[in-house]
Amino acid sequence: MLDTLVGMTSHQSTQTMKPATAAKKLGVYLPATPSEFQEGPVSRAELNALQADPPQWLRDLRRDGPHPRPVVAAKLGVSIAGLARGGVTEALTSEQIDALKDERPEWLEKERATQAEVRKEAARLKERDAARAEKAAGAED
Repeated sequence: MLDTLVGMTSHQSTQTMKPATAAKKLGVYLPATPSEFQEGPVSRAELNALQADPPQWLRDLRRDGPHPRPVVAAKLGVSIAGLARGGVTEALTSEQIDALKDERPEWLEKERATQAEVRKEAARLKERDAARAEKAAGAED
């Protein structure tokens, strides 16, 4: 069986992904990427090369945007759902994100507080589960 698996993997064709998947892995907004990137499949090797030595267009996109919603949410310290509740449904540039941070609209403050509570609860549950696991391990000894 192992010989079969080894044989299969050594003869696999090059793995490719859709441009949307590659853009997501790179943390960029697909419509803002060059047309050559958007038009064809991206190989794993090409993705690795883009990550290892980003071309200027990728560095510019990561720095200035427009950024996809997951990146916008992270930069604002809220969830993607929180963005939607705040009426942010489109990609934003770094300048727009900074302006929101400066303006501190009520929805943003509320969503940041909600996100902080979610993180606090997640940490509490992680501690609780670790304590339970430690107690169970102690009971086995």
